[in-house]
Amino acid sequence: MRKRTQAREYALQMLYQIDVTKESAAFSIATYWENQHKKPSAEVQEFSETLVKGVLDKMEAIDKIITEYATNWQIQRMAIVDRNIIRMAAYELLYLDDIPPKVSINEAIDIAKKYGDKDSGKFVNGILDKINKEAGKGAKVK
Repeated sequence: MRKRTQAREYALQMLYQIDVTKESAAFSIATYWENQHKKPSAEVQEFSETLVKGVLDKMEAIDKIITEYATNWQIQRMAIVDRNIIRMAAYELLYLDDIPPKVSINEAIDIAKKYGDKDSGKFVNGILDKINKEAGKGAKVK
């Protein structure tokens, strides 16, 4: 598995844990790494934590954008896995200039297919595509 793919999967698991337990980011990240049987490389760990901390830091803005583009969906009614995959990829689309939008979207779709239900990939793709075209790096300059 590629390093960034692995890092995104770890980040999703941490975001899921934080979403469910409502524990602090610092506590959740620390306990997550403590409970890993096989420690990832420093690079993987660093990118995972960048995603988690970035999503949590920008969550209000990210959730507002997701709500705007998730037609007929309230963010709290989304499946926890889907919601956090979309948050993570939206963070990449909106705030990480070194990652091409296509990569962020494709990785999110693959993770959604792996961890979500049978329609998660389509659901995630639809919302992220809208965000990218209208609010992200793929948005047309006005």
